[in-house]
Amino acid sequence: MDGPGGQVTGSSPVAPVLVIGANGYLGSHVTRHLVEAGQDVRVMVREGANTRGIDGLAVTRFTGDIWNAEVLREAMIGCGVVYYCVVDTRGWLRDPAPLFRTNVDGTRHVLDIATEPAVAAGLQKFVFTSSYATVGRRRGHTATEDDVIVDKGLTPYVRSRVQAENLVMEYVRTRGLPAVAMCVSTTYGAGDWGRTPHGAIIAGAAFGKLPFVMGGIQLEAVGIDDAAQALLLAAEKGRVGERYLISEKMISNAEVVRIAAEAAGVPAPAKTMPLPLSYAMAALGSLKARLTGTDQRLSLDSMRLMRAEAPVDCTKAERELGWQPRPVEESIREAAKFWVGLRAARR
Repeated sequence: MDGPGGQVTGSSPVAPVLVIGANGYLGSHVTRHLVEAGQDVRVMVREGANTRGIDGLAVTRFTGDIWNAEVLREAMIGCGVVYYCVVDTRGWLRDPAPLFRTNVDGTRHVLDIATEPAVAAGLQKFVFTSSYATVGRRRGHTATEDDVIVDKGLTPYVRSRVQAENLVMEYVRTRGLPAVAMCVSTTYGAGDWGRTPHGAIIAGAAFGKLPFVMGGIQLEAVGIDDAAQALLLAAEKGRVGERYLISEKMISNAEVVRIAAEAAGVPAPAKTMPLPLSYAMAALGSLKARLTGTDQRLSLDSMRLMRAEAPVDCTKAERELGWQPRPVEESIREAAKFWVGLRAARR
């Protein structure tokens, strides 16, 4: 069967699988792992999207966004597994409406199609890409999947992710959706063709262009290939209605930058911005956003996201899925070498 704007370039006797948002950072790696595993892979991408991460792979391509019911339905019918990898991560937006439109309303539209009889008849697993931000974390406590986040004082971005995950679980309970939620932490690795915000930090470190590193910032992190492998394992072994934390370890922003610079053979930034100064600059960013009506990536909301870190326990994914991630340091080095190689190729 041909998909809109694409052709079948691979086949398998088992039911096909679908990756929605296959052009994205995680989605492209999930797609690549599926193809390497010999699966019959369908992908759904937006018109005009940068598909460099999946170009050349043996997939059936469907072109359309998550609001296109006709394309969604055609792509999903007959699939045994759907991997949903669409998310708006722009936590710095002054107007958060796009976050809720994509992350909540868009997810609801996809779930409505996924639970239609013609689609649901063959659907064995719906693997939903969520975030570790949906887990209740507090300093001095190691969080697990059982820690429920309190919807009080959350940033709009985190609220949109919590609402989206809750929506998926509601469809599990009320409509029989065979879904699992994968609470993925910050991802690092090669193939970041869309230049994610965290990838931009790696690139800056690898190119020796970071004037300083922000102190006092730690984050849970995982290699992009390890995160993708976790999603594949969830399709096989994940328990419906469960969520799984996917992270390798907590690592400081300064350590990430140091590792990236070392892998690229350049000096790491010698200066560290103290945390109080970072907050002062974030406050100025928020003020500028209000006065000029523009989006500022460094704002009080984005600082709250960076400072909301606390360790998480990922043994549930290791125990139930058989997930065995590599040290995230390896993925940070791969990311740095990716950016160096990309710059060399462009030159």
